[in-house]
Amino acid sequence: MRYGTFELDEAEGVVLAHSIRLPAGRISKGHMLSREDIARLSVEGIRSVVAVQLDPGDMLEDDAAQAIADAIAPDNLRFSEATTGRVNIYAKVDGLFVADKRVIDALNRIDPAITLACLADHVAVRAGDMAATVKIIPLAVGGAKVAEAVALLAESVAFEVKAFSPRAVTLVATELPSLKVSVMDRTAKLLEQRLAPSGSRLIKEIRIPHSAERLTEVLQQLRPGETNEPAMIIVFGASAVADRDDVIPAAIRRAGGEVDQVGMPVDPGNLLVLGRIGNVPVLGAPGCARSPKENGFDWVLNRLMAGETPTSFDITGMGVGGLLMEIPTRPRPRDAAPEKAAALSVGALMLAAGQARRMGKDGPHKLLAEFEGIPLVRRTAGMLLSSQASPVVAVTGHRRDEIEIALSGLDIGSHFNPDYASGMASSLVAGFSSSELAQKDGILVMLADMPGVTTEHLNMLIAAFRQAGGGVVVRSVSDGKRGNPIILPRIAFDAVLRLEGDVGARGIIENSGLSVIDVDIGPAAHLDVDTPEAVTAAGGILKR
Repeated sequence: MRYGTFELDEAEGVVLAHSIRLPAGRISKGHMLSREDIARLSVEGIRSVVAVQLDPGDMLEDDAAQAIADAIAPDNLRFSEATTGRVNIYAKVDGLFVADKRVIDALNRIDPAITLACLADHVAVRAGDMAATVKIIPLAVGGAKVAEAVALLAESVAFEVKAFSPRAVTLVATELPSLKVSVMDRTAKLLEQRLAPSGSRLIKEIRIPHSAERLTEVLQQLRPGETNEPAMIIVFGASAVADRDDVIPAAIRRAGGEVDQVGMPVDPGNLLVLGRIGNVPVLGAPGCARSPKENGFDWVLNRLMAGETPTSFDITGMGVGGLLMEIPTRPRPRDAAPEKAAALSVGALMLAAGQARRMGKDGPHKLLAEFEGIPLVRRTAGMLLSSQASPVVAVTGHRRDEIEIALSGLDIGSHFNPDYASGMASSLVAGFSSSELAQKDGILVMLADMPGVTTEHLNMLIAAFRQAGGGVVVRSVSDGKRGNPIILPRIAFDAVLRLEGDVGARGIIENSGLSVIDVDIGPAAHLDVDTPEAVTAAGGILKR
Protein backbone atom coordinates (compact mmCIF):
# COMPACT_ATOMS: atom_id res chain seq x y z
CA MET A 1 0.00 0.00 0.00
CA ARG A 2 1.40 3.40 -1.00
CA TYR A 3 0.10 6.64 0.52
CA GLY A 4 0.56 9.91 -1.30
CA THR A 5 -0.70 12.47 -3.79
CA PHE A 6 -1.82 11.07 -7.14
CA GLU A 7 -2.45 12.98 -10.37
CA LEU A 8 -5.87 12.25 -11.82
CA ASP A 9 -4.45 10.47 -14.85
CA GLU A 10 -2.99 7.80 -12.49
CA ALA A 11 -5.73 7.82 -9.86
CA GLU A 12 -8.14 5.14 -11.13
CA GLY A 13 -8.38 2.43 -8.46
CA VAL A 14 -6.83 4.46 -5.63
CA VAL A 15 -8.66 4.84 -2.32
CA LEU A 16 -9.37 8.37 -1.10
CA ALA A 17 -7.64 9.36 2.13
CA HIS A 18 -9.92 12.40 2.58
CA SER A 19 -13.46 13.21 1.52
CA ILE A 20 -13.93 15.61 -1.41
CA ARG A 21 -16.92 17.93 -1.58
CA LEU A 22 -18.36 18.62 -5.01
CA PRO A 23 -21.38 20.71 -6.06
CA ALA A 24 -23.12 17.50 -7.11
CA GLY A 25 -22.31 15.67 -3.88
CA ARG A 26 -19.47 14.35 -1.76
CA ILE A 27 -17.05 11.56 -2.59
CA SER A 28 -16.31 9.93 0.76
CA LYS A 29 -13.04 8.99 2.35
CA GLY A 30 -12.31 5.31 1.72
CA HIS A 31 -14.03 5.33 -1.67
CA MET A 32 -12.16 3.61 -4.52
CA LEU A 33 -12.06 6.00 -7.46
CA SER A 34 -13.61 4.83 -10.71
CA ARG A 35 -13.22 6.28 -14.18
CA GLU A 36 -16.54 8.11 -13.71
CA ASP A 37 -15.32 9.63 -10.43
CA ILE A 38 -12.19 10.91 -12.11
CA ALA A 39 -14.27 12.53 -14.83
CA ARG A 40 -16.38 14.34 -12.19
CA LEU A 41 -13.27 15.58 -10.42
CA SER A 42 -11.73 16.79 -13.66
CA VAL A 43 -14.84 18.80 -14.56
CA GLU A 44 -14.55 20.59 -11.19
CA GLY A 45 -10.94 21.51 -11.90
CA ILE A 46 -9.38 19.06 -9.45
CA ARG A 47 -6.06 17.77 -10.75
CA SER A 48 -4.83 15.49 -7.93
CA VAL A 49 -6.04 13.58 -4.88
CA VAL A 50 -4.52 12.33 -1.62
CA ALA A 51 -5.10 8.60 -1.56
CA VAL A 52 -3.60 5.15 -1.08
CA GLN A 53 -2.75 2.77 -3.87
CA LEU A 54 -3.29 -0.87 -2.97
CA ASP A 55 -0.65 -3.51 -3.43
CA PRO A 56 -1.62 -7.00 -4.53
CA GLY A 57 -3.22 -8.82 -1.59
CA ASP A 58 -4.21 -5.68 0.34
CA MET A 59 -7.67 -5.57 1.93
CA LEU A 60 -9.84 -2.49 2.38
CA GLU A 61 -10.45 -1.43 5.97
CA ASP A 62 -14.07 -2.62 6.21
CA ASP A 63 -13.30 -5.99 4.63
CA ALA A 64 -10.36 -6.49 6.98
CA ALA A 65 -12.32 -5.50 10.09
CA GLN A 66 -15.20 -7.77 9.10
CA ALA A 67 -12.88 -10.73 8.48
CA ILE A 68 -11.28 -10.35 11.91
CA ALA A 69 -14.63 -9.93 13.67
CA ASP A 70 -16.00 -13.02 11.90
CA ALA A 71 -13.20 -15.07 13.48
CA ILE A 72 -14.40 -14.23 17.01
CA ALA A 73 -16.67 -16.86 18.58
CA PRO A 74 -20.14 -15.27 18.52
CA ASP A 75 -21.59 -16.86 21.66
CA ASN A 76 -23.40 -14.23 23.77
CA LEU A 77 -22.04 -11.47 21.50
CA ARG A 78 -23.60 -9.14 18.91
CA PHE A 79 -21.57 -7.53 16.13
CA SER A 80 -22.16 -4.29 14.24
CA GLU A 81 -21.67 -3.99 10.52
CA ALA A 82 -18.18 -2.91 9.48
CA THR A 83 -17.96 0.81 8.77
CA THR A 84 -14.95 3.16 8.60
CA GLY A 85 -12.80 0.14 9.38
CA ARG A 86 -14.56 -0.61 12.67
CA VAL A 87 -16.73 -3.41 14.04
CA ASN A 88 -18.20 -2.87 17.52
CA ILE A 89 -19.02 -5.90 19.66
CA TYR A 90 -21.76 -5.93 22.30
CA ALA A 91 -22.87 -8.29 25.07
CA LYS A 92 -26.16 -10.05 24.31
CA VAL A 93 -26.72 -11.22 27.90
CA ASP A 94 -26.05 -10.15 31.47
CA GLY A 95 -22.83 -11.78 32.49
CA LEU A 96 -19.10 -11.59 33.06
CA PHE A 97 -16.73 -10.34 30.37
CA VAL A 98 -13.61 -12.51 30.39
CA ALA A 99 -10.56 -11.60 28.30
CA ASP A 100 -7.28 -13.39 27.59
CA LYS A 101 -4.65 -10.64 27.63
CA ARG A 102 -2.04 -12.84 25.98
CA VAL A 103 -4.21 -13.44 22.92
CA ILE A 104 -5.30 -9.81 22.61
CA ASP A 105 -1.73 -8.56 23.02
CA ALA A 106 -0.54 -11.03 20.39
CA LEU A 107 -3.18 -9.85 17.93
CA ASN A 108 -2.35 -6.18 18.50
CA ARG A 109 1.34 -6.95 17.82
CA ILE A 110 0.72 -8.53 14.41
CA ASP A 111 0.63 -5.16 12.68
CA PRO A 112 0.07 -1.59 13.92
CA ALA A 113 -2.78 -1.32 11.40
CA ILE A 114 -4.83 -4.00 13.24
CA THR A 115 -6.23 -3.17 16.69
CA LEU A 116 -8.56 -4.85 19.13
CA ALA A 117 -9.64 -2.97 22.27
CA CYS A 118 -11.90 -4.43 24.95
CA LEU A 119 -13.08 -4.08 28.54
CA ALA A 120 -10.92 -5.14 31.45
CA ASP A 121 -10.86 -8.82 32.31
CA HIS A 122 -13.68 -10.12 34.53
CA VAL A 123 -15.91 -7.04 34.35
CA ALA A 124 -19.65 -7.53 34.84
CA VAL A 125 -21.70 -6.44 31.80
CA ARG A 126 -25.37 -5.98 31.04
CA ALA A 127 -27.03 -6.99 27.78
CA GLY A 128 -26.36 -4.24 25.24
CA ASP A 129 -23.10 -3.04 26.78
CA MET A 130 -20.25 -2.50 24.33
CA ALA A 131 -17.53 -5.02 25.18
CA ALA A 132 -14.92 -4.68 22.42
CA THR A 133 -14.11 -3.02 19.12
CA VAL A 134 -12.02 -4.08 16.11
CA LYS A 135 -10.48 -1.11 14.30
CA ILE A 136 -8.30 -1.04 11.19
CA ILE A 137 -6.35 2.21 11.41
CA PRO A 138 -5.32 2.87 7.78
CA LEU A 139 -7.57 2.59 4.75
CA ALA A 140 -6.20 -0.83 3.88
CA VAL A 141 -3.98 -3.52 5.34
CA GLY A 142 -2.04 -6.44 3.97
CA GLY A 143 -4.21 -9.50 3.50
CA ALA A 144 -1.48 -11.74 4.91
CA LYS A 145 -1.58 -9.83 8.20
CA VAL A 146 -5.35 -10.15 8.35
CA ALA A 147 -5.05 -13.87 7.73
CA GLU A 148 -2.57 -14.12 10.61
CA ALA A 149 -5.01 -12.35 12.93
CA VAL A 150 -7.86 -14.59 11.78
CA ALA A 151 -5.79 -17.71 12.41
CA LEU A 152 -4.88 -16.54 15.93
CA LEU A 153 -8.53 -15.91 16.80
CA ALA A 154 -9.61 -19.22 15.31
CA GLU A 155 -7.30 -21.19 17.60
CA SER A 156 -7.77 -19.10 20.77
CA VAL A 157 -10.56 -17.43 22.73
CA ALA A 158 -9.61 -13.77 22.91
CA PHE A 159 -12.65 -12.87 24.99
CA GLU A 160 -16.15 -14.01 25.79
CA VAL A 161 -19.19 -13.13 27.85
CA LYS A 162 -20.06 -15.83 30.35
CA ALA A 163 -23.77 -15.58 31.05
CA PHE A 164 -24.82 -15.32 34.66
CA SER A 165 -26.77 -18.29 35.96
CA PRO A 166 -29.27 -18.12 38.80
CA ARG A 167 -28.38 -19.58 42.16
CA ALA A 168 -30.40 -20.30 45.25
CA VAL A 169 -28.64 -18.38 48.01
CA THR A 170 -28.89 -18.89 51.75
CA LEU A 171 -27.77 -15.97 53.91
CA VAL A 172 -26.41 -16.78 57.36
CA ALA A 173 -25.86 -13.69 59.50
CA THR A 174 -24.17 -13.84 62.88
CA GLU A 175 -25.19 -11.43 65.64
CA LEU A 176 -23.48 -9.53 68.43
CA PRO A 177 -25.17 -7.07 70.82
CA SER A 178 -23.30 -4.20 69.13
CA LEU A 179 -24.78 -4.98 65.68
CA LYS A 180 -28.12 -3.29 65.12
CA VAL A 181 -31.02 -5.19 63.62
CA SER A 182 -31.52 -2.40 61.08
CA VAL A 183 -27.98 -2.97 59.78
CA MET A 184 -28.73 -6.66 59.27
CA ASP A 185 -32.00 -5.84 57.52
CA ARG A 186 -30.20 -3.48 55.18
CA THR A 187 -27.51 -6.10 54.53
CA ALA A 188 -30.10 -8.61 53.33
CA LYS A 189 -31.71 -6.02 51.06
CA LEU A 190 -28.37 -5.06 49.50
CA LEU A 191 -27.51 -8.72 48.96
CA GLU A 192 -30.77 -9.22 47.07
CA GLN A 193 -29.84 -6.27 44.85
CA ARG A 194 -26.43 -7.81 44.15
CA LEU A 195 -28.04 -11.13 43.23
CA ALA A 196 -30.65 -9.61 40.91
CA PRO A 197 -28.52 -9.28 37.71
CA SER A 198 -27.93 -13.04 37.68
CA GLY A 199 -31.57 -13.91 38.38
CA SER A 200 -30.47 -15.45 41.68
CA ARG A 201 -32.73 -15.32 44.71
CA LEU A 202 -32.31 -15.23 48.44
CA ILE A 203 -34.28 -18.27 49.56
CA LYS A 204 -33.53 -18.13 53.26
CA GLU A 205 -31.97 -15.92 55.92
CA ILE A 206 -30.77 -17.37 59.22
CA ARG A 207 -29.59 -15.21 62.13
CA ILE A 208 -27.51 -16.81 64.84
CA PRO A 209 -25.08 -15.82 67.63
CA HIS A 210 -21.54 -15.08 66.49
CA SER A 211 -19.80 -18.31 67.42
CA ALA A 212 -18.00 -21.02 65.48
CA GLU A 213 -20.02 -23.71 67.25
CA ARG A 214 -23.42 -22.29 66.28
CA LEU A 215 -22.34 -21.49 62.72
CA THR A 216 -20.99 -25.04 62.35
CA GLU A 217 -24.36 -26.46 63.40
CA VAL A 218 -26.22 -24.35 60.86
CA LEU A 219 -23.85 -25.19 58.00
CA GLN A 220 -24.21 -28.90 58.81
CA GLN A 221 -28.02 -28.67 58.90
CA LEU A 222 -28.48 -26.77 55.64
CA ARG A 223 -29.77 -28.76 52.68
CA PRO A 224 -28.92 -26.39 49.83
CA GLY A 225 -29.35 -29.05 47.12
CA GLU A 226 -33.14 -29.10 47.52
CA THR A 227 -33.73 -26.33 44.93
CA ASN A 228 -33.55 -26.44 41.14
CA GLU A 229 -30.81 -23.79 40.99
CA PRO A 230 -27.23 -24.46 42.08
CA ALA A 231 -26.80 -23.49 45.72
CA MET A 232 -24.62 -20.95 47.45
CA ILE A 233 -24.16 -19.97 51.09
CA ILE A 234 -23.14 -16.44 52.05
CA VAL A 235 -22.11 -15.69 55.62
CA PHE A 236 -22.10 -12.16 57.01
CA GLY A 237 -20.18 -12.16 60.26
CA ALA A 238 -20.96 -9.66 63.00
CA SER A 239 -17.23 -9.26 63.51
CA ALA A 240 -14.45 -8.99 60.93
CA VAL A 241 -12.39 -12.11 60.20
CA ALA A 242 -8.98 -11.77 61.85
CA ASP A 243 -7.42 -15.20 61.29
CA ARG A 244 -7.80 -18.50 59.41
CA ASP A 245 -9.10 -19.98 62.67
CA ASP A 246 -11.68 -17.23 63.24
CA VAL A 247 -15.41 -18.01 63.38
CA ILE A 248 -16.30 -18.28 59.69
CA PRO A 249 -13.34 -20.28 58.31
CA ALA A 250 -13.31 -22.50 61.41
CA ALA A 251 -17.00 -23.29 61.03
CA ILE A 252 -16.61 -24.17 57.34
CA ARG A 253 -13.91 -26.72 58.17
CA ARG A 254 -15.81 -28.15 61.17
CA ALA A 255 -18.87 -28.59 58.94
CA GLY A 256 -16.83 -30.81 56.64
CA GLY A 257 -15.90 -28.18 54.11
CA GLU A 258 -12.66 -26.72 52.85
CA VAL A 259 -11.37 -23.16 53.06
CA ASP A 260 -9.72 -22.05 49.82
CA GLN A 261 -8.76 -18.51 50.76
CA VAL A 262 -8.89 -16.10 53.68
CA GLY A 263 -8.19 -12.53 52.64
CA MET A 264 -7.71 -10.91 49.24
CA PRO A 265 -5.55 -8.10 47.80
CA VAL A 266 -8.57 -5.92 47.00
CA ASP A 267 -9.42 -2.87 49.09
CA PRO A 268 -12.21 -2.62 50.15
CA GLY A 269 -12.71 -6.36 50.41
CA ASN A 270 -9.56 -7.57 52.18
CA LEU A 271 -11.36 -9.71 54.75
CA LEU A 272 -13.21 -12.08 52.40
CA VAL A 273 -13.38 -15.84 53.02
CA LEU A 274 -13.93 -18.37 50.22
CA GLY A 275 -14.64 -22.00 50.94
CA ARG A 276 -16.93 -24.83 49.94
CA ILE A 277 -18.90 -27.66 51.47
CA GLY A 278 -19.09 -30.37 48.86
CA ASN A 279 -19.88 -28.56 45.63
CA VAL A 280 -21.61 -25.65 47.37
CA PRO A 281 -19.57 -22.42 47.55
CA VAL A 282 -19.48 -20.73 50.95
CA LEU A 283 -18.59 -17.05 50.79
CA GLY A 284 -17.69 -15.18 53.97
CA ALA A 285 -18.51 -11.56 53.18
CA PRO A 286 -16.23 -8.74 54.32
CA GLY A 287 -17.80 -5.87 56.24
CA CYS A 288 -17.61 -3.58 53.19
CA ALA A 289 -20.20 -5.80 51.46
CA ARG A 290 -22.79 -4.12 53.70
CA SER A 291 -22.26 -1.09 51.43
CA PRO A 292 -23.58 -0.86 47.85
CA LYS A 293 -20.18 0.36 46.59
CA GLU A 294 -18.09 -2.04 44.51
CA ASN A 295 -15.68 -4.13 46.54
CA GLY A 296 -13.80 -7.43 46.42
CA PHE A 297 -16.91 -9.37 47.42
CA ASP A 298 -18.53 -8.32 44.11
CA TRP A 299 -15.54 -9.60 42.14
CA VAL A 300 -15.73 -13.09 43.63
CA LEU A 301 -19.54 -13.21 43.66
CA ASN A 302 -19.69 -12.34 39.94
CA ARG A 303 -17.26 -15.13 39.09
CA LEU A 304 -19.36 -17.64 40.98
CA MET A 305 -22.55 -16.42 39.29
CA ALA A 306 -20.86 -16.83 35.89
CA GLY A 307 -20.08 -20.46 36.61
CA GLU A 308 -16.41 -20.03 37.45
CA THR A 309 -14.70 -21.67 40.41
CA PRO A 310 -12.25 -19.06 41.71
CA THR A 311 -9.16 -20.50 43.32
CA SER A 312 -6.66 -19.14 45.80
CA PHE A 313 -4.37 -18.46 42.83
CA ASP A 314 -7.10 -16.43 41.12
CA ILE A 315 -7.85 -14.34 44.20
CA THR A 316 -4.23 -13.63 45.06
CA GLY A 317 -3.82 -12.37 41.48
CA MET A 318 -6.39 -9.58 41.90
CA GLY A 319 -4.02 -7.03 43.41
CA VAL A 320 -3.33 -5.07 40.22
CA GLY A 321 -6.44 -2.91 39.88
CA GLY A 322 -7.56 -4.02 43.32
CA LEU A 323 -7.28 -0.59 44.92
CA LEU A 324 -10.94 0.38 44.69
CA MET A 325 -10.80 2.74 47.65
CA GLU A 326 -10.68 6.36 46.53
CA ILE A 327 -7.54 8.12 47.78
CA PRO A 328 -7.89 11.92 48.23
CA THR A 329 -4.13 12.47 48.01
CA ARG A 330 -3.79 10.70 44.64
CA PRO A 331 -2.37 13.25 42.15
CA ARG A 332 -4.76 14.64 39.58
CA PRO A 333 -3.61 16.18 36.27
CA ARG A 334 -4.03 19.93 36.64
CA ASP A 335 -5.12 20.44 33.07
CA ALA A 336 -8.02 18.03 33.55
CA ALA A 337 -9.40 19.74 36.66
CA PRO A 338 -11.79 22.23 34.95
CA GLU A 339 -13.38 19.50 32.84
CA LYS A 340 -13.74 17.22 35.84
CA ALA A 341 -15.18 20.00 37.98
CA ALA A 342 -17.88 20.72 35.44
CA ALA A 343 -18.82 17.06 35.32
CA LEU A 344 -19.00 16.45 39.07
CA SER A 345 -22.47 15.32 40.08
CA VAL A 346 -24.06 16.46 43.34
CA GLY A 347 -27.29 15.03 44.68
CA ALA A 348 -29.32 16.37 47.60
CA LEU A 349 -30.51 14.53 50.71
CA MET A 350 -33.23 16.19 52.79
CA LEU A 351 -33.53 14.80 56.31
CA ALA A 352 -37.18 14.91 57.38
CA ALA A 353 -37.53 11.91 59.71
CA GLY A 354 -36.87 13.32 63.20
CA GLN A 355 -39.30 13.21 66.10
CA ALA A 356 -39.01 16.94 66.89
CA ARG A 357 -39.03 16.23 70.65
CA ARG A 358 -38.42 19.91 71.53
CA MET A 359 -41.80 20.81 70.00
CA GLY A 360 -43.42 19.23 73.04
CA LYS A 361 -45.26 15.99 73.59
CA ASP A 362 -48.07 15.62 71.03
CA GLY A 363 -47.18 19.12 69.86
CA PRO A 364 -47.35 20.50 66.32
CA HIS A 365 -44.86 19.19 63.77
CA LYS A 366 -42.29 21.85 62.90
CA LEU A 367 -41.95 20.59 59.32
CA LEU A 368 -45.65 21.15 58.74
CA ALA A 369 -45.51 24.75 59.97
CA GLU A 370 -46.39 27.10 57.13
CA PHE A 371 -44.03 29.76 55.81
CA GLU A 372 -45.76 32.07 53.37
CA GLY A 373 -48.57 29.53 53.18
CA ILE A 374 -46.31 26.55 52.34
CA PRO A 375 -45.40 23.72 54.73
CA LEU A 376 -41.75 24.08 55.72
CA VAL A 377 -40.80 20.60 54.46
CA ARG A 378 -42.31 21.37 51.05
CA ARG A 379 -40.68 24.78 50.98
CA THR A 380 -37.26 23.21 51.68
CA ALA A 381 -37.80 20.52 49.04
CA GLY A 382 -38.78 23.13 46.46
CA MET A 383 -35.68 25.16 47.24
CA LEU A 384 -33.51 22.05 46.74
CA LEU A 385 -35.23 21.25 43.45
CA SER A 386 -34.46 24.73 42.13
CA SER A 387 -30.76 24.35 43.00
CA GLN A 388 -27.99 22.75 40.94
CA ALA A 389 -28.26 19.54 42.98
CA SER A 390 -29.97 16.61 41.31
CA PRO A 391 -31.71 14.40 42.18
CA VAL A 392 -33.35 15.34 45.47
CA VAL A 393 -34.13 12.55 47.95
CA ALA A 394 -36.11 12.91 51.18
CA VAL A 395 -35.87 10.53 54.13
CA THR A 396 -39.08 10.42 56.19
CA GLY A 397 -39.93 8.82 59.52
CA HIS A 398 -41.94 10.50 62.28
CA ARG A 399 -45.49 11.28 61.07
CA ARG A 400 -44.52 9.92 57.71
CA ASP A 401 -47.95 10.08 56.10
CA GLU A 402 -48.38 13.81 56.77
CA ILE A 403 -44.88 14.61 55.54
CA GLU A 404 -45.38 12.62 52.34
CA ILE A 405 -48.70 14.37 51.71
CA ALA A 406 -46.94 17.72 52.11
CA LEU A 407 -44.38 16.61 49.52
CA SER A 408 -46.87 15.14 47.05
CA GLY A 409 -46.49 16.21 43.46
CA LEU A 410 -42.82 17.16 43.77
CA ASP A 411 -40.20 15.40 41.66
CA ILE A 412 -38.24 13.94 44.54
CA GLY A 413 -37.40 10.48 45.78
CA SER A 414 -38.83 9.51 49.16
CA HIS A 415 -37.46 6.80 51.44
CA PHE A 416 -39.04 5.82 54.75
CA ASN A 417 -36.62 5.14 57.61
CA PRO A 418 -38.37 2.69 59.97
CA ASP A 419 -35.53 3.13 62.48
CA TYR A 420 -35.93 6.92 62.70
CA ALA A 421 -36.36 6.83 66.49
CA SER A 422 -32.73 5.71 66.90
CA GLY A 423 -31.46 9.08 65.70
CA MET A 424 -29.98 10.88 62.72
CA ALA A 425 -27.44 8.20 61.75
CA SER A 426 -30.10 5.80 60.50
CA SER A 427 -31.59 8.50 58.26
CA LEU A 428 -28.18 9.35 56.83
CA VAL A 429 -27.58 5.68 56.12
CA ALA A 430 -30.98 5.35 54.44
CA GLY A 431 -30.28 8.33 52.20
CA PHE A 432 -26.68 7.52 51.31
CA SER A 433 -27.56 3.92 50.41
CA SER A 434 -30.43 4.97 48.13
CA SER A 435 -29.99 4.05 44.48
CA GLU A 436 -30.58 7.66 43.43
CA LEU A 437 -27.63 9.03 45.39
CA ALA A 438 -25.16 6.17 45.87
CA GLN A 439 -23.19 6.90 42.69
CA LYS A 440 -23.02 10.68 42.97
CA ASP A 441 -19.68 12.45 43.36
CA GLY A 442 -21.05 14.37 46.33
CA ILE A 443 -24.21 14.53 48.42
CA LEU A 444 -25.54 17.79 49.85
CA VAL A 445 -27.09 17.03 53.24
CA MET A 446 -29.90 19.42 54.13
CA LEU A 447 -31.92 19.53 57.33
CA ALA A 448 -35.55 20.11 56.42
CA ASP A 449 -36.10 22.66 59.22
CA MET A 450 -33.76 25.45 58.06
CA PRO A 451 -36.01 28.20 56.63
CA GLY A 452 -33.18 30.70 56.16
CA VAL A 453 -31.23 28.65 53.62
CA THR A 454 -31.82 29.70 50.01
CA THR A 455 -31.15 28.21 46.60
CA GLU A 456 -28.35 30.74 46.19
CA HIS A 457 -26.68 29.40 49.34
CA LEU A 458 -26.88 25.84 48.02
CA ASN A 459 -25.42 26.79 44.66
CA MET A 460 -22.53 28.52 46.45
CA LEU A 461 -21.74 25.25 48.25
CA ILE A 462 -22.00 23.21 45.05
CA ALA A 463 -19.78 25.65 43.16
CA ALA A 464 -17.12 25.39 45.88
CA PHE A 465 -17.26 21.59 45.75
CA ARG A 466 -16.86 21.52 41.99
CA GLN A 467 -14.12 24.13 41.91
CA ALA A 468 -12.14 22.03 44.39
CA GLY A 469 -12.45 19.04 42.06
CA GLY A 470 -14.45 16.93 44.51
CA GLY A 471 -12.84 14.85 47.24
CA VAL A 472 -13.39 17.58 49.84
CA VAL A 473 -15.99 18.38 52.47
CA VAL A 474 -17.85 21.66 51.92
CA ARG A 475 -19.38 23.11 55.07
CA SER A 476 -21.67 26.07 55.71
CA VAL A 477 -20.43 28.51 58.34
CA SER A 478 -21.47 31.83 59.80
CA ASP A 479 -18.77 34.09 61.29
CA GLY A 480 -16.43 31.10 61.31
CA LYS A 481 -18.83 28.89 63.28
CA ARG A 482 -19.74 25.62 61.57
CA GLY A 483 -23.34 24.93 60.57
CA ASN A 484 -25.47 23.32 57.88
CA PRO A 485 -25.97 22.29 55.09
CA ILE A 486 -22.83 20.36 54.12
CA ILE A 487 -21.58 18.43 51.09
CA LEU A 488 -19.83 15.11 51.62
CA PRO A 489 -17.69 13.60 48.82
CA ARG A 490 -18.04 10.04 47.61
CA ILE A 491 -14.92 8.95 49.46
CA ALA A 492 -16.76 9.59 52.75
CA PHE A 493 -19.88 7.58 51.84
CA ASP A 494 -18.63 4.32 53.37
CA ALA A 495 -17.98 6.06 56.69
CA VAL A 496 -21.54 7.45 56.64
CA LEU A 497 -22.96 3.98 56.03
CA ARG A 498 -21.24 2.78 59.22
CA LEU A 499 -22.78 5.46 61.46
CA GLU A 500 -25.01 4.37 64.33
CA GLY A 501 -27.09 6.15 66.94
CA ASP A 502 -28.06 9.80 67.27
CA VAL A 503 -24.99 11.21 65.55
CA GLY A 504 -24.45 13.15 62.36
CA ALA A 505 -21.46 13.51 60.08
CA ARG A 506 -19.38 15.74 62.39
CA GLY A 507 -17.09 12.91 63.46
CA ILE A 508 -16.47 11.92 59.85
CA ILE A 509 -15.57 15.48 58.90
CA GLU A 510 -13.17 15.88 61.81
CA ASN A 511 -11.50 12.46 61.64
CA SER A 512 -11.41 11.61 57.93
CA GLY A 513 -8.35 13.67 57.06
CA LEU A 514 -10.27 15.21 54.16
CA SER A 515 -9.83 18.85 53.32
CA VAL A 516 -12.71 21.05 54.52
CA ILE A 517 -13.85 24.13 52.62
CA ASP A 518 -15.95 26.57 54.65
CA VAL A 519 -18.50 28.72 52.83
CA ASP A 520 -20.03 31.58 54.81
CA ILE A 521 -23.75 31.75 54.12
CA GLY A 522 -24.52 34.03 57.06
CA PRO A 523 -27.00 33.41 59.91
CA ALA A 524 -28.94 30.90 57.80
CA ALA A 525 -26.25 28.31 58.61
CA HIS A 526 -27.42 28.22 62.25
CA LEU A 527 -31.16 28.83 61.91
CA ASP A 528 -33.06 25.61 62.51
CA VAL A 529 -36.51 25.79 64.07
CA ASP A 530 -36.52 23.21 66.87
CA THR A 531 -39.09 24.83 69.17
CA PRO A 532 -42.52 26.45 68.74
CA GLU A 533 -40.94 29.79 69.68
CA ALA A 534 -38.25 29.37 67.03
CA VAL A 535 -40.86 28.60 64.36
CA THR A 536 -42.84 31.71 65.23
CA ALA A 537 -39.73 33.91 65.46
CA ALA A 538 -38.68 32.75 61.97
CA GLY A 539 -42.05 33.77 60.51
CA GLY A 540 -43.78 30.42 60.54
CA ILE A 541 -47.34 29.53 61.52
CA LEU A 542 -47.72 26.33 63.53
CA LYS A 543 -50.15 23.68 62.31
CA ARG A 544 -51.30 20.50 63.94
